Amino acid sequence: MPVRMKDKFVQEVSPKVAEKFGVKNKLALPKLEKIVINCGMGRELEGTKIKPQVRDQVLKDLAAISGQKAIMVASRKSVANFKVREGYEAHAKVTLRGVRMWEFFDRLISLAIPRVKDFRGLPDKAFDKAGNYSFGVTEQGIFPEINMADAAYAHGMNINFVFHNSDPEKSKYLLTEMGVPFRRPDQDN
Repeated sequence: MPVRMKDKFVQEVSPKVAEKFGVKNKLALPKLEKIVINCGMGRELEGTKIKPQVRDQVLKDLAAISGQKAIMVASRKSVANFKVREGYEAHAKVTLRGVRMWEFFDRLISLAIPRVKDFRGLPDKAFDKAGNYSFGVTEQGIFPEINMADAAYAHGMNINFVFHNSDPEKSKYLLTEMGVPFRRPDQDN
């Protein structure tokens, strides 16, 4: 089954990136390696455990959004502001690769992001030195798979695009060509 975004990446975007940045070796081109969706629930801790209804809903929502089972992650550090202690399960995450990654990317760009209220574009400064891109969404309701009438708890999530063989300039160009709606410079706030 062909995946629309992967085909676009391989046939249209990769040649443009190679031409613009002078990359002659096909293996040296930047590529999207994985997408990680992370949801922190530290504020919902009751003692050492997260409220069961919140935990179940977040895991169910992440599974519906990604098409893959989410896992709970224990905190590596204690953060008093978020009521999180080292070793407590306070985050849920899903790592998407391959076909599921491309399908999620397609749904994110074409369905979810246009549903954000008062959307003015994604920040274009959220790249690290390896070219990975991260942004957050404030509510799970932007995804069509989620019925907010059934949701007892509204939560946001962080979405991270992890690249291989990239830097911020290449990643931004690649994502722009793939259709990611970045904020224009004249719309800085």
